[in-house]
Amino acid sequence: MKTKGPLKDVKVLEFVGLGPAPFCAMMLSDMGADVVRIDRPGAHGGGAAEVLARGRRSLALNLKSDEAVRAAIRMIGQADILIEGYRPGVMERLGLGPDVALTANPKLVYGRMTGWGQYGPLAHAAGHDLNYIALTGALGAIGTQDTPVPPLNLVGDFGGGAMYLAFGVLAALTHARASGEGQVVDAAIVDGATSLMASQFQLAAMGLWSTRRGQNLLDGGAPFYGVYECADGEHISLGPLEPEFYALLLEKLELDPADWPADWSGANWQDHKARFAAIFKTRTRDAWCERLEGTDVCFAPVLNYEEARSHPHMAERAALVDYEGVVQPAPAPRFSRTPGEIQSVAPRPGADSSAVLTDWGFEAGEIAALKDAGAV
Repeated sequence: MKTKGPLKDVKVLEFVGLGPAPFCAMMLSDMGADVVRIDRPGAHGGGAAEVLARGRRSLALNLKSDEAVRAAIRMIGQADILIEGYRPGVMERLGLGPDVALTANPKLVYGRMTGWGQYGPLAHAAGHDLNYIALTGALGAIGTQDTPVPPLNLVGDFGGGAMYLAFGVLAALTHARASGEGQVVDAAIVDGATSLMASQFQLAAMGLWSTRRGQNLLDGGAPFYGVYECADGEHISLGPLEPEFYALLLEKLELDPADWPADWSGANWQDHKARFAAIFKTRTRDAWCERLEGTDVCFAPVLNYEEARSHPHMAERAALVDYEGVVQPAPAPRFSRTPGEIQSVAPRPGADSSAVLTDWGFEAGEIAALKDAGAV
């Protein structure tokens, strides 16, 4: 594939999985990497609606076939990065574990995406995003005073998982290109989600965070950092943590600072929250936007994902784009010299098998033999 972006010379093999591993591969593709997805023969899917699978080609390999495994090893010998998201031991049983792969390609970065990690008492247990972040303390810190609330699967699968896998494989690639030494990247969601809580551990060490949910500065406990309902049932977000921003909020709301002291102790938080709630209930969300948006009170309306696209700021930055009739996130982050781009819609599994094998050095006769053997 002809690509552009900061990773345009990087070749990636993605052994197809769920959730965070495909999202990592999507990000690498958006940044220009040539990502080949290894699918199962007979698998279904593809098309513009499969946003997480956009931007790569698909090679269908029957990895129960010795011929297919040998072909995969040959491709591994040419790859920069391998990504897999299976339970520990699956790739080894297929004959494609790290020992085999790094023997074929000592410079290979072998990225492994799991929830629990490659070892530990839970390593072989099934689980999903919610279970992983529950174990780390992240879920226990998110929600109301009465109950934790699932934060979509952003904190685990995509924040603690895919982002750390992407960071890990690119860090390892930098090392491999400087030293010639490849390595295994064990990207576990429990590790990544724990890492994301560094600021909470810092606040706790400073005596500014407790395990009581809804009682802290950034978890909805503070009156000046939270979400409020408006007269029309919509919501706004408010976050003037700094004294000068809080003072500006009081000015915009025409409130006497003597009656609204900036209280970091928590002593008057519940009272102030109730009073703020009553104030914000007096106007619609749009009315509050007219008064507060764009100022330093640290304000934004709470939008749904459809509304977000048409907001002037999001629209000017084209943060959401229409690609082949499907609205989806644009590649991020942005680069001044080597911008990324969406390369293609998600491929139909196996649609690119012959082209991929040709590009990776297989002769026509070899491709025909693989097909005859049922390996491709």
